[in-house]
Amino acid sequence: MPELKFEKDLCMQCETVDCLTKCRYAGLDIPQAKRERDLLANGGKSRVLNDCVTCYACEEFCPKGNHPFYRIVELQEKHGVHPVPAQIEEHQIASLAPKGKTQFRELHAPVIDMCTFPMLKDSIRSPLFENASMFWGTDVFCNLMYLHFGRMSVSRQRLPVMIENIWRYYLEPNGLSELVCYHDECYAAFTSYAEAYGLNVPFKPVHLFEHILDRLKQLKGRIRPLNIRAAYHRNCSNRLVPETHALVDRIFDLIGVSRVKRHYEDGDALCCGLNFEAQQRSDLAKDTRNRIIEDLKSSGATHCIYNCPMCFFTLQESVRSAGITPMLMADLCQTAIGE
Repeated sequence: MPELKFEKDLCMQCETVDCLTKCRYAGLDIPQAKRERDLLANGGKSRVLNDCVTCYACEEFCPKGNHPFYRIVELQEKHGVHPVPAQIEEHQIASLAPKGKTQFRELHAPVIDMCTFPMLKDSIRSPLFENASMFWGTDVFCNLMYLHFGRMSVSRQRLPVMIENIWRYYLEPNGLSELVCYHDECYAAFTSYAEAYGLNVPFKPVHLFEHILDRLKQLKGRIRPLNIRAAYHRNCSNRLVPETHALVDRIFDLIGVSRVKRHYEDGDALCCGLNFEAQQRSDLAKDTRNRIIEDLKSSGATHCIYNCPMCFFTLQESVRSAGITPMLMADLCQTAIGE
């Protein structure tokens, strides 16, 4: 299986230990962080393995790109640490296993990888996604969600097969070379994760927001500024591809959305709490959601915008109860062009 590109010496030479000192859940000062860092770098059983809430943020915090989060997940599995109870873990691994039923399909650009979210296929419509074709299913599922489960081996085994399925059955025979990723996690799998494990990706992954931004520019004459104040809920997967986060403001600027200032945004964003529930940390999930809602209410936002479907599904009722409208980014942009 592919091996992680992790440089022990690079890690040991780090003086700030940003991956751990910036973690809002670990509560480590620099001396404590260095002790835990040493254990992690040497493959030991650091307390971090049990404390980690799998929010992905340390992968973004590392100034050297040395993949601390992927390292933590590998060590969780090595030392038998289960962030999610083993029964739930095994059920998810089995239920989302590939079925081996992928067959050639005639597709045309742009091709949208819906991953395991076919229930949202109606959001892929003209004019923002004019002439788009889609695919989804467990045989093309990126499997990166098992980072939340401390089961890196599942992702390592399955993702190369998924990449091959997408290329062999969907893109190459149709003469296509680009794939628009509906979810941050799929885009991260084909970029951040693939780079970290030296996987060959024979197609060009395109972030959903890149596609939306390009289409908005092409449809500029149809845009009617929305003139709303909105918050953006950044999801955990985006921590793996932080370079794409700037696209939010560029899209908002084009469609006349003023992004409100909040405490829990950008580098300080909070998870939706769904993975905390899976980890049986219900108090943490409740506290996190309360902080998110109070932060939204004090910001003056009329809307809260999402990219991750799971964040949207998890928080939408609480957000609506606070008098704020939750929307997926694609739907917001469709509204701006009169659809």
